[in-house]
Amino acid sequence: MQFETKLQPATLIKRYKRFLADVRTEDGKEFTVHCPNSGSMRGCSTPGSKVMLSTSPNLKRKYPQTLEMIAEGDTWIGVNTMLTNGIVAEAIMAGQIEELQKIDTLTREVCTSKSSRLDLLLERGAEKIYVEIKNCSLVEDDWATFPDAVTVRGTKHLNELARLVAEGHKGIIFFCVQRKDASRFRPAAHIDPVYAKTLLDVSKKGVQILVYQAEVHPEFIRIQKSIPCLLDTPTEHNESS
Repeated sequence: MQFETKLQPATLIKRYKRFLADVRTEDGKEFTVHCPNSGSMRGCSTPGSKVMLSTSPNLKRKYPQTLEMIAEGDTWIGVNTMLTNGIVAEAIMAGQIEELQKIDTLTREVCTSKSSRLDLLLERGAEKIYVEIKNCSLVEDDWATFPDAVTVRGTKHLNELARLVAEGHKGIIFFCVQRKDASRFRPAAHIDPVYAKTLLDVSKKGVQILVYQAEVHPEFIRIQKSIPCLLDTPTEHNESS
């Protein structure tokens, strides 16, 4: 995914109320921007960090600028979760996901029951593949990890995938790691033990887990490579495997 317009650099003052952040530009101007991320942004919201902003052409928006990425050290992290599905969908249709080749059609935001909706439905011949995508922005000691806050909704998505697998379809949970400073993935059992246990349980029922790392750059974000996943992990995140 290429950004259509050049992003504007700034410095993060603080992130608050989940969807707002205050920033300061290089010329000293301070203003509030939209932060499209419902998570805690643990590990990627340090005041004083460099950030990159996009500007909407919609003049009716209360906050025209959007927080797209933030730097922790020399690592850019994609924090706009509204872009994640598009990044993954683009990679799938370009044949960049090894496990998802020769896809005939891709449909977004698919209702699978009265109370459930999943991110993608892929069709390959008669095969139906349901995909739920999660943006992973938290890294601790080389481990990319998800979630960064308790997610009841995320656990519900896992169980919905397992239900679809039981009906004879294929179900995939796809973790998109939007930062370069990790070489492996595990669920954040120390943050949400229920989600971590459910992920392990549904994997045993046939839900496939894919973890791909994206290259995050001020001009683009694109899927780069897969990284290994470990499910049966210790609850203490600072233990070594």
